[in-house]
Amino acid sequence: MSEEESIRRPNLSRRRRANSPAGSKKRREVWVTVEEEAALVARAVGEKVTVPNLLISSALSEYSDSPTERRAIAAELMSLHNLLARSSNNINQLARQANATGEVPVEARDALKHLRSVAMRIDDAIDGLM
Repeated sequence: MSEEESIRRPNLSRRRRANSPAGSKKRREVWVTVEEEAALVARAVGEKVTVPNLLISSALSEYSDSPTERRAIAAELMSLHNLLARSSNNINQLARQANATGEVPVEARDALKHLRSVAMRIDDAIDGLM
């Protein structure tokens, strides 16, 4: 065998992870439903990796949200939704009063300021998702 043949080129279409010099240390078994297995296999095929590699890379990725983070995001979005609904109701009441009396209520300035702060919180929440 020549020296050139002994140098291994990386296999770019490789689906398995490269062997660790220290060898395999731990083994984990994961039980999934038939539907979860089908979804895992479909996603792994789409990303051209094995299911175990998909699970490991997803779990160790810096950019994926954990279930706890997703629940916190959902709670914040629900809070913003409720706050926006209450603020909209207040603005409608002030507009109704202005239309009935012909005068803009003094509270309108504060209500609009609050609505702007809600809009900024929504923008911040959206930025946090990206």
